[in-house]
Amino acid sequence: MAKTGGKIYSGVVIALSLLLAAILLLHRFIPNRWYNLGSLIETFLPWFGLGVPVLIVLAAVRRRPFAIVCALLPALVWFQMYAGLIPDKHDGEGDFRVVAHNVNAENTDTEATAATLLAAEPDVIVLVELTEEQRIAWGDALAERYPYSVAYGTVALWSVYPVTDSNEVDLNLGWARAFRAAVDIDGEPVAFYVAHLLSVRVNSEGFTSEQRNETAELLGEAIADEELDRVVLAGDLNGTVQDRSLAPITYQLESAQASAGKGFGFTWPADTPLARIDQVLYRGLDATGSGVLDATASDHRPVSADFAF
Repeated sequence: MAKTGGKIYSGVVIALSLLLAAILLLHRFIPNRWYNLGSLIETFLPWFGLGVPVLIVLAAVRRRPFAIVCALLPALVWFQMYAGLIPDKHDGEGDFRVVAHNVNAENTDTEATAATLLAAEPDVIVLVELTEEQRIAWGDALAERYPYSVAYGTVALWSVYPVTDSNEVDLNLGWARAFRAAVDIDGEPVAFYVAHLLSVRVNSEGFTSEQRNETAELLGEAIADEELDRVVLAGDLNGTVQDRSLAPITYQLESAQASAGKGFGFTWPADTPLARIDQVLYRGLDATGSGVLDATASDHRPVSADFAF
């Protein structure tokens, strides 16, 4: 009886190990037709690695070699997927620095929040989820050091370099949550896209993200039509770069955190970050650094990225 129980135990461990490996390796094939399950899993995919040590311990308890080998399989898959993110890939300050932050519409501590961002000495500051009152307060806080600015609705940009052109990117929402601004950085034009895509929810209907996905498609179309070679997209995309629903954007742009950061760079929620939904993405430039700044009074953490021409 004990022998039979041991076989069942090992079989369960083997099955769970193979299932975890399959989720990690084949997450793109998990359908979204049921409660957007695929996107939900992809949002928190790195955390599935926590199951690996549990399975290894369970396999080791019974000392079943095949079960142990199977438990190591998801570990190898996870390592192949994420090992490249862990080392520090910082390669200098670059030619300009971008800081982006969802300041939170309920954040009343503009002075302290601004101090955190300014301590990073950025050349361009991108803010999203601004109320009209906050936008005025931030204008007062940044105007002296950042003489050039542009704002549409709840999103804004301040720069030490001239903004030569700007226009709203229509996300078909009825109010502005994205725009494009051409910034002349020492004679080198860079197209900055500032965006705050719609939020997602996890509820009885599953991972509800249809409107967010629609805004991602429209933003992706705008970026695809961009005539400038150098592009930076910064803001709160309410999704990770692995979420297949952001593919209209992420297939065109690279992640500064993946290219030049250290670790996963989680940004939300600020107290105990579980996912990186605040992004700085780019093309036509070299990312030389990326990081996450200290928490502010917002529920998101600010992010920074350095770029070189």
